[in-house]
Amino acid sequence: MTDEDLVSLPKAELHVHIEGTLEPELMFDLAARNGVELPFGDVEAVKRAYRFTDLQSFLDIYYQGAAVLRTRDDFAELMAAYLRRAAADGVVHAEIFFDPQTHTHRGIGFETFMGGFRDAMEDARRNLGITSQLILCFLRHLPPEDAVATIEAAADHLEGVVAVGLDSSEVGFPPELFVGAYDRARRLGLRAVAHAGEEGPPHYIWRALDDLGVERVDHGVRCLEDPQLVERLRRERIPLTVCPLSNVALKVVDRLEDHPLPKMVDAGLFVTINSDDPAYFGGYVGDNYAAVAKTFGWDLTRMAELAANSLEASFQARSGA
Repeated sequence: MTDEDLVSLPKAELHVHIEGTLEPELMFDLAARNGVELPFGDVEAVKRAYRFTDLQSFLDIYYQGAAVLRTRDDFAELMAAYLRRAAADGVVHAEIFFDPQTHTHRGIGFETFMGGFRDAMEDARRNLGITSQLILCFLRHLPPEDAVATIEAAADHLEGVVAVGLDSSEVGFPPELFVGAYDRARRLGLRAVAHAGEEGPPHYIWRALDDLGVERVDHGVRCLEDPQLVERLRRERIPLTVCPLSNVALKVVDRLEDHPLPKMVDAGLFVTINSDDPAYFGGYVGDNYAAVAKTFGWDLTRMAELAANSLEASFQARSGA
């Protein structure tokens, strides 16, 4: 089985943060364009900084990088670069996280970043044949009231948005804090996902399901610590958007060989393979497929099953679109 075989598998990407696709070269280009001073001397210095000890060490740099995004064209360029790379990896549909609070807190309005995202998404649909939708994420390290204010502010800018999500620092910020924001999003017609069970305990996955009403769990790799939770996820066929190379980069596991993915698959869980923040973790979705296949000795049939899972788990498929 070759990498080309894996690319040939039609797949969806369901767990990718658009701000996390900001490559160092583009970061420097946008910084120069917008007069933003970066805490790095050059591209190589940025790459050296991309060695993380945990989730928080990554987030500190992630938010610094996002500061270079200022104009509608900046956001369009960021989105276009990701969609070109995704299409080259065999992605036919992407459901893409974005963090509005990262931008609105810098004085950048919804019309700027949403307009840029939509410009690139429509261009990629026409020219690359890749469809895409957006998932508006709340930053869980900020007060829950801020999440409610964010979804209220977003209400007139939801074209292309299919769901809300919950990301950023997990430990200490349980899902149930955000019930109000999710309830408001649901009244606006949006679906629901949430990051849970990456660094946080299995209990967070229960709360995401029961308190937030999520239809997909992002990461979810710690579910195996709770047999009752595993049985529920299997029985209800809840998709888990697993990001193997991210989990290694952020020390959720020491090595890919230690990843619980094979046990999750053997347990009958509805697993998909995704990239998370590929510019920072050195692995787009194609890289994740190739690494998983090589590490676990999985053949093309098994990898095709995972690719089919991603298409089935997409909101595009579940809405009948």
